[in-house]
Amino acid sequence: MPDFAIYPSLKGKTVIISGGAQGIGAEIVKAFAQQGACVGFLDLDEAVSAALAGTIDDVAHEICDLRDIAAMQAALAKLTDRLGPAHVLVNNAARDDRHDWKDVTPEYWDDRQNTNLRHMFFAIQAIAPGMIENGGGSIINMGSNSWWEAGGGFPAYTTAKAAVHGLTRTMARDLGDHRIRVNTVVPGWVMTERQKALWVTPEAIEAHRARQCLPDLIDPVYVARMVVFLGSDDAAMCTANNYMVEAGSI
Repeated sequence: MPDFAIYPSLKGKTVIISGGAQGIGAEIVKAFAQQGACVGFLDLDEAVSAALAGTIDDVAHEICDLRDIAAMQAALAKLTDRLGPAHVLVNNAARDDRHDWKDVTPEYWDDRQNTNLRHMFFAIQAIAPGMIENGGGSIINMGSNSWWEAGGGFPAYTTAKAAVHGLTRTMARDLGDHRIRVNTVVPGWVMTERQKALWVTPEAIEAHRARQCLPDLIDPVYVARMVVFLGSDDAAMCTANNYMVEAGSI
């Protein structure tokens, strides 16, 4: 693994991450902690959250189901009461469960939007006032290149992820006067443990490599590094945009 940059502007800053216990989220938690930031995260999995928090000094976490907006807002309030108003918010939590379009019910559709999109807006609504008091901040929404590639097999997920870009751009406009930047990070097929367990096969990897410009598979740490950059003052003039971490996948 290469040596990565240190961003002095992140030292001591409060960073809140949703879905932070495992996968890309856990790498984001670790990456900000390594910068000396004051990190808090939300997750539904109590055991995995405690295990991650036990490996990193001074990382706070709260357990909640992000589909329950009141519970999420209460959990965010607990984290900011402990750590201070957030300078960086990372809306990471999502689930890319596969589903056949023929089987989707209205209830399933709504649940997928609640799981992959709705909580992002309400987290912004809860956190932005503190950023305004701070004089600025950075919000990073996690997208997906699945819909850019016209990927099939999970239409409720790809619809939600496509909508993330609209959320990013409109909130960048609404919050820009407060020097709050809002961006989307767009991962490709990232080799998390979940992906390896559920969907990685030799045939799928071979087909995916053929679509990438780069030959290497994407480790979650590289997505985290893009998020860290966007959270730092080095990205002070970056807003309302997409930042691709997909190895040139087409």
